[in-house]
Amino acid sequence: MLNVDLHCHSNISDGTLAPAAVAARAKANGVDVWALTDHDEISGIAAAREAAQALGLRHIGGVEISITWAGETVHVVGLNIDETSPSLVKGLAATRHGREQRGRDIAAQLAAIGIPDAFEGALRHVGNPDLMSRTHFARYLVEIGVCADSNEVFRRYLVEGKPGYVPHRWATLPLAVEWIAEAGGVPVIAHPGRYKFSQLAFGELFDEFKQLGGNAIEVVTGSHTPQQYEEYAKVARHYGFMGSRGSDFHSPGESRIDLGTLPPLPQGIKPVWHDWDL
Repeated sequence: MLNVDLHCHSNISDGTLAPAAVAARAKANGVDVWALTDHDEISGIAAAREAAQALGLRHIGGVEISITWAGETVHVVGLNIDETSPSLVKGLAATRHGREQRGRDIAAQLAAIGIPDAFEGALRHVGNPDLMSRTHFARYLVEIGVCADSNEVFRRYLVEGKPGYVPHRWATLPLAVEWIAEAGGVPVIAHPGRYKFSQLAFGELFDEFKQLGGNAIEVVTGSHTPQQYEEYAKVARHYGFMGSRGSDFHSPGESRIDLGTLPPLPQGIKPVWHDWDL
């Protein structure tokens, strides 16, 4: 059975390791098929592919696109993509636009409650304001001792209703699916168990996704509990979705699940990689 990990991040977005180092960790952990899926960014794919080839690791081009759906942020992973696709390149550039201003707004709100210089601090953890995310602010607040870990930062400061939360309007679901399809890839709803939708809203999300041509969701992921593996396997069976598997690895010191350490997909779930030439 192939050890497939199709969701992880490098320092090109909000991970801490360079793409080559993520490839090396995947290989060391026994991964056979691997995709780097940085947030709204594909510039790490070439380095990831080169490192994977040198290691004898099967590489799949990937990306994780941020969208706004029903007023909430949802992530759609694109797998087996051609990262040179003009519509994908242009669309991701537009999606990234606005991250710097959002970062400055977050910093202003944190300054108002007595945490100064957060923009500059977060910038040290990313290097490029166009790629700044809440994770970089979380790392800075841990660095200066405001919180013990990133999870505490998010709970206290960076989620809706807290003093450092600033919403951002991302791409739409139809656009994300279109960009991925035009890049020859497979759109996958990432870690559905993380979204706080009602059962009715989830049904509307999955219905719309399927109508747009989406046919896969993450079932086994580092963002799900073991109970959610079977919960979203049932969703996949109900809608006829294929299942994906990925650790959502970000950092050796932060991630709950390491690369390549997840259990297999539940029985009866068609893998998203079923028809790929592996």
